[in-house]
Amino acid sequence: MKKHFLMSAVCGAAFSLCAVAPMHAQGGAGAAPIPQLSFRLVEDFFHYPANSVVGRTTGVAINPKTGNIVTLNRGYHPVLEFTSDGTFVRSWGEGSTMFVGAHVVRFDPQGNLWYVDAADDEIFRFDSEGRTVGTLGTNPEPWTWLTHVIERAAPGRAAFYQETDIAWSKDGNMFVSDGYGNSRVVKFDKDGNFVKAWGERGGQPGDFNTPHSIVIDNNDVIYVADRGNSRIQVFDTEGNRKAVWNLPTAPWSLCLTNGPNQTMFVGSVGRVYKMDLTGKVLGAFGRPGRMAGTIDSVHQIACPDDKAVYLAHTFASRFDKWVAQ
Repeated sequence: MKKHFLMSAVCGAAFSLCAVAPMHAQGGAGAAPIPQLSFRLVEDFFHYPANSVVGRTTGVAINPKTGNIVTLNRGYHPVLEFTSDGTFVRSWGEGSTMFVGAHVVRFDPQGNLWYVDAADDEIFRFDSEGRTVGTLGTNPEPWTWLTHVIERAAPGRAAFYQETDIAWSKDGNMFVSDGYGNSRVVKFDKDGNFVKAWGERGGQPGDFNTPHSIVIDNNDVIYVADRGNSRIQVFDTEGNRKAVWNLPTAPWSLCLTNGPNQTMFVGSVGRVYKMDLTGKVLGAFGRPGRMAGTIDSVHQIACPDDKAVYLAHTFASRFDKWVAQ
């Protein structure tokens, strides 16, 4: 399974090599230019321990209860936790093989941390001490795959194929973007039981080409970053399509601000977009690059409000905080 994941990672890297589209809103030639947002990098925000080696950065999330920032990378210290001012708190996951396919981290509304492992087709829920207390999906262990006939059968409906992200509705149901292989959205109840799935690989409305990120707003509206199709698709919690928003470039990551008047930030290649929940692009910031002050492929983005965003630049192996000026 890890071999297949590495092939998907290569395909993902290809997105970062594509030319960044001109900054024009939806509508093609002649569309109005997208306003430039005035955001600046907060230099040296994250205070890592001395001589830290950070691998490919893939995840960043903010604990809704404590305000602490949890980051994810594929290096020697996979999970790094910081206070809201960037002070290092702790790391964990050292020596575990479960972080080979580290994809994203998310906090649910109750403050539980969830980790999406795309290589092993599993999602893990952790308690406040970093202990595993629940899982979604199944890791096909090599010895059972080779010796148990049933393991060679068609995977069950609840089985992932390199899933990418997870989100929650108000009633506790869970929605997974499943992802690199299956190109669908899967719904589970709050106990982790499969409910339904929708979508398949393709370019028509309702189809997906690498659904890479998923978020749910205060009204239980679902937004899916359909990365390979350069669009965001909008659904209700039963999978009924509500809208399709075409974008100037591929959306890699989505986040929604807190509070009653939510807005969306979209991480892409070389820049970050801000949108309202009707699909209007309100503005963008950033320029392509892998050095400090530039924007790489934003694998995950966190946005507690309209004034600050946290970015995981996957190929630059860097975490950033950017704030509105």
